[in-house]
Amino acid sequence: MGRRNVQEELHNQNVQPLNNDYVRSNPQARAQMKAKIAVRRRRRMAVFFILATVAIVVLVKANMVQHERLAAKEEAKVAATELLDEALNKQELLNLQIAKLEDDEYIAKLARKEFFLSDEGEIIFTIPNKSEKDNDEKDED
Repeated sequence: MGRRNVQEELHNQNVQPLNNDYVRSNPQARAQMKAKIAVRRRRRMAVFFILATVAIVVLVKANMVQHERLAAKEEAKVAATELLDEALNKQELLNLQIAKLEDDEYIAKLARKEFFLSDEGEIIFTIPNKSEKDNDEKDED
């Protein structure tokens, strides 16, 4: 490469361009100049096309990543909404139970049911559960 540059320098020093009407109107020189311009234009278009393609790919990739994030957040939102609905239903049931527990008659009824307590003159009969019946039948066999 160094030798070639030296030769081009010597050539440029030894050759003087002509600046007359014939040289200025030379059709071959004009054609060569147009060809150079066309090549430069094609190169610029190729670079522009490559840059545009890269930009489009980057934007599409960013869009896909945002879409995935949005989908994940939507799923999280749905799950959170379900949890909120469950919590609200549970809170409503607990509020109803609190309201019932403020009533003395309900507390008395609950105590009789759960702890087999009775009022005066009441007799409590217990009915065995299905599991207790099964256990009794197994014991008899």
